[in-house]
Amino acid sequence: FTASQSSKERHHRMTKQETCTYLRNHGIAFEVTEHSAVYNMAECAALALLYPEDDAKNLFARDDKKRQYFLIPVRGDRRVDLKQFRCAHGTSPGLRLRRRAASVCLTPGSVTPLGLLQEPAHQVQSFLDADFLTPLGRIGIHSNDNTAAWLQAEALLGLLRDFGTPVVVANFSAPAAE
Repeated sequence: FTASQSSKERHHRMTKQETCTYLRNHGIAFEVTEHSAVYNMAECAALALLYPEDDAKNLFARDDKKRQYFLIPVRGDRRVDLKQFRCAHGTSPGLRLRRRAASVCLTPGSVTPLGLLQEPAHQVQSFLDADFLTPLGRIGIHSNDNTAAWLQAEALLGLLRDFGTPVVVANFSAPAAE
């Protein structure tokens, strides 16, 4: 989507097929794992995924005044300390995790880094877990419909930045305690 498109076009929710076409048109290699829709990491863990160790948990946060929005993709076994995150990144003290992101054009299934391609106002800043950029650099994310797409994290980072989405590579805590 581009700045010259109408408001209606810019707020169109890309389907999985449109997302895959967009990735191909931008030279991004990816794999898709078809599975039933999942809505949390427990449901995801029950699936037989290609690369479960590279699966991302996408946390969406905003401040109480709805001025700052963040998408924080981290490895599925990671925890994010929001107090530490606020201190490290200078965000509002009212930062909370949110279940719904529809106010910024992200809907269930599109609360994923690829969903940010539907958010032309760039209201959402993304903080990508630096751990995705090491050894194989693969990240498993939704392809805008709750099925898994696997692509290189560097390619995703470049794609989002080229689109104009602010992305910060950040180090998050060690895996969550069992």
